[in-house]
Amino acid sequence: MSKYQKIAVIYGSDSSEWEVACRSGEFTASRIDEFQYDVYEIFARFGVWRLVAMRKANSMRMAFPEGAQPDVDKTDFSVRVLGEKINFDFVYIMQHGAPGETGLLQGYFEILGIPHSSCSAFVTTVAFDKYSCKSYLRAVDFVKTAPDAFIRRGDDIEAFAKKVKETLKLPLFVKPTSGGSSFGITKLTSYDGLPEAVRFAFTEGDTVIVEQGIACEHELTCAVYTGDEGVRALPVIEIISQTGWFDYDAKYNGLSQEVCPAQIPSSLSLKIQEISCRIYRHLGCKGLVRMDYIAAPDGIYFLEVNVIPGMTNASLVPKMVRASGMSITDFLTQIIEHS
Repeated sequence: MSKYQKIAVIYGSDSSEWEVACRSGEFTASRIDEFQYDVYEIFARFGVWRLVAMRKANSMRMAFPEGAQPDVDKTDFSVRVLGEKINFDFVYIMQHGAPGETGLLQGYFEILGIPHSSCSAFVTTVAFDKYSCKSYLRAVDFVKTAPDAFIRRGDDIEAFAKKVKETLKLPLFVKPTSGGSSFGITKLTSYDGLPEAVRFAFTEGDTVIVEQGIACEHELTCAVYTGDEGVRALPVIEIISQTGWFDYDAKYNGLSQEVCPAQIPSSLSLKIQEISCRIYRHLGCKGLVRMDYIAAPDGIYFLEVNVIPGMTNASLVPKMVRASGMSITDFLTQIIEHS
């Protein structure tokens, strides 16, 4: 017997990733068990939250035409459909970027006392910020982190670039500390372009991290979730990019090969899964998260945590789920029932 009946899937976002988030949300809603749950799809962007579709258990999906989409009442996260007030038992968060990955949306639901699929507001905030998350992991003995430098908007970019040149080796990756889908990221093979790359990263947020590139033998990713058997890692994927690194084109325009399960020594796969579970517990995660790594000659380097990983049919996590032998529907049921 399910703990919940009325499931809201909230997608869209206030960030550059909003279209990707819509695809993830629509896919997730379509795969939630149609026999167990009523599913309500909510599009949320820049304060406008509307019910765009719904599907009662054992019924067909009904989409609301534009102009007739019921508004969500944010005082209690409810919606009125044909005169009936709907209060949701559970929220599946599928917002990439702000506010779904910044902790703000989680905090809102936690204040209202509505269970959700994601990490807590605090853990989400820490994990989503690349610099904060790395800071939580610098002292652990089970994974390495790349040397880096941090700058906040308003700091002297030229002085910062000089410091980076003195302390970090090429190549460099310049990234907004928050954000995903490789928006705002530049790979540099010369220090000359650093100030411009920092300014570009600032178009996505107020803080930027510059990381020293790592000699890459394998680029790997692994998702971890809490399910029927507790904390479990899914099969590891190796990413082989045609662009030299896993940028937007590699992720979304077919310019990468994603090998699942990764064709690497089983000892390395098991090590990545073990590290991923340890990071999950160390940060205090719940629900589903995905960790990215570089396997280098001198060890395994942590790159980042994806708090709300992509969930389209072509995304990495669904590939891992299928490789594990589970259906996406059964997997989502475990996330819902154990979050």
